[in-house]
Amino acid sequence: MDIFLIGTISYLVGSIPFGFILTKIFLKKDIREIGSGNIGATNALRTGNKSIGYSTLVLDLLKAVVPVIYVKIFYQDFLYITSLCVFFRSCISNLAKV
Repeated sequence: MDIFLIGTISYLVGSIPFGFILTKIFLKKDIREIGSGNIGATNALRTGNKSIGYSTLVLDLLKAVVPVIYVKIFYQDFLYITSLCVFFRSCISNLAKV
C-alpha cells in the first residue's frame, strides 16, 4: 500500500502546472494562448514578466526535487519508484498536453 500511495502522490505533485497557475493569478491571462502554448517556464517568460518566468522555473524544479528528498529521508526503500514517477510525469507533460 505504501508504494502505491507514494507513487500516486509523487505523480500528482509532478503534475502541478505552475506556469498556468501563476500567469492565471497574477496576469489574468491563459498561458496556453501566449507564445508556444506550453505552460512551462520558457513560455511564462514570454509573457513579458520575468518574475513569473523565474518563479515557474524554480517551482517546476522544486516539484521534482521535494518528493524525492522527502522519500529519501523517510522511506528510503521507495526512492527509485518516487524518482521514476516524478520523472515519468515530467516526460508526459513535455510529450503531450495533459
